[in-house]
Amino acid sequence: MLLEEKQRIIKLFNLALKPLLIKTNIVPTIILEYPRHASHGDISCNISMQISKKLQINSYKLAKIIAKNLIQQKNYIKLIQSIEIIKPGFINLKISSSIKQKIIKYILSSGIKFGQSNIGSNKKILIEFVSANPTGPLHIGHGRQCAIGDILSSLFISQGYKVTREFYYNDTGVQITNLALSVQARAKAIFLGKSTWPDTAYNGEYITDIAKCFLKKKKIISKDRSINIIANGKINDLKAIRDFSVAYLRREQDIDLKIFGVKFDNYCLESSLYKTGKVSLVTKLLIQSGKTYYKDGALWLRTTDYGDDKDRVVRKSNGDFTYFVSDIAYHIFKWERGFIQAINIQGDDHQGTITRVKAGLQAINIGIPNDYPNYILHKMVTVIKNGKEVKISKRSGSYITIRNLIKWLSKTESKNDSIEFREDLIRGRDLMRFFLISRKSDTDFIFDIDLALKRSDENPVYYIQYAHARIFSLLNQWGGDKKSLISIKDLSSLNTEKELSLLVKLSNYPEVLVNSVKDLCPHYVAFYLRDLAKELHGYYNTERILVKNITIKMARLALIYSIGQVLNNGLKLIGISAPTKM
Repeated sequence: MLLEEKQRIIKLFNLALKPLLIKTNIVPTIILEYPRHASHGDISCNISMQISKKLQINSYKLAKIIAKNLIQQKNYIKLIQSIEIIKPGFINLKISSSIKQKIIKYILSSGIKFGQSNIGSNKKILIEFVSANPTGPLHIGHGRQCAIGDILSSLFISQGYKVTREFYYNDTGVQITNLALSVQARAKAIFLGKSTWPDTAYNGEYITDIAKCFLKKKKIISKDRSINIIANGKINDLKAIRDFSVAYLRREQDIDLKIFGVKFDNYCLESSLYKTGKVSLVTKLLIQSGKTYYKDGALWLRTTDYGDDKDRVVRKSNGDFTYFVSDIAYHIFKWERGFIQAINIQGDDHQGTITRVKAGLQAINIGIPNDYPNYILHKMVTVIKNGKEVKISKRSGSYITIRNLIKWLSKTESKNDSIEFREDLIRGRDLMRFFLISRKSDTDFIFDIDLALKRSDENPVYYIQYAHARIFSLLNQWGGDKKSLISIKDLSSLNTEKELSLLVKLSNYPEVLVNSVKDLCPHYVAFYLRDLAKELHGYYNTERILVKNITIKMARLALIYSIGQVLNNGLKLIGISAPTKM
């Protein structure tokens, strides 16, 4: 239901409650919900159960009184078709058909803007996601972050927020050193015929590729990330190998992101926080806060004062900083740039970092709220192909990259890894983006490749896209001017159970987007599109659209055109194509 109509119904409830609360200090909060079963009406309100104890009236009896008062309100007949009271005190409403029918004109006149709003009032939000170490290509776990982060960003933008998508690189530390040593060892094996291999080495085929490019003195360029480096080919120059390897893999990740349809507004390097003195400054501020102490030659922060299970080391006895200090510096940098809301999307293996990062931000005490930043922690993905799990191991190299999975799903074996997106990969990208947001982020997800490749109603992407194509096939069969459907005046014939249910479903779309943003849950959109497609297919299979009666035919055409518009809007919002032929 559109927000405007909900507000009108809430006003009716407040007027109905006024004589009951006139001598009390009760300030009611009217919450309108959608019943689980369509037979229970379109809207349900539990206000009676909220206030019955305070008024010392049985909740069922109070609900009847409220309902009686509702009926007496001036605009009741225009909005409400019927009221039903369900024990212990639910007030269930059926909205009038004329109100439901209005949604069609609203959708068709709004077009692609239907569902958008300005509730964000241009508020600045930073959404950080993927943030993979540059030690290998992006795998399916990173893909889940890509889907959640990119689609959530689009949802925030649709509601009037000013969003910055940011990728944070941990380009320092032990893992980067291991990467450089791995490439160096492989280069020596190639150049000198030696087989020495460190126990901590990365063993994927991509290590060999990097080593070969380094020996051939290849050049790495990526305009998006300001990368421009030429390998010197010197196998004993570990720093040169390190810099080249990081640049090589950053460019590889860039290709993965382009294929997946994700574009970041900004990249932030952990190394920059050291070079600009931000990490040193954070350490000084922590010491000045009085929340640090020295033990065994190391500097510790009393994170237990902020709910952590133990205190954490800030600076080791050898002078090296621990990684969470740069994390604190990075989040202060976010705050200083004016992002009063920051959302971090990370794997659930980062659970332990949340408390210590927030502890550091609060200890410094520069006005950052204690709930800053927000976190979305996602479970990893299990990939199934031919009924068997595909193992993921970055170090051994036996893992699925975003690029490989999109190629599998697109049924293309092309080895052309252009920096630009190719049309032959659209199908794979569509499938991957949808499937990876089709579950709540904190639940385990099994990506069944065989299911994704099915062209049947078992596959939700095919099912939704087919609904969209089916609508346009029917409109083409009709052959009329689609713009004429916008000005249809008589929609009163849309009164069957399926038609009224579809009208309600369409009117819920804007609220789905608002709730997706509020709850940080992009899977709401996936659920909605699947359900809308299901209702469309059910309607199409039971009702003739192109009937002889011109009034009924035009009304039904306007209805399915509206459904097509909403399907198109939802698919475009989550970065998936909306085909008109299949």
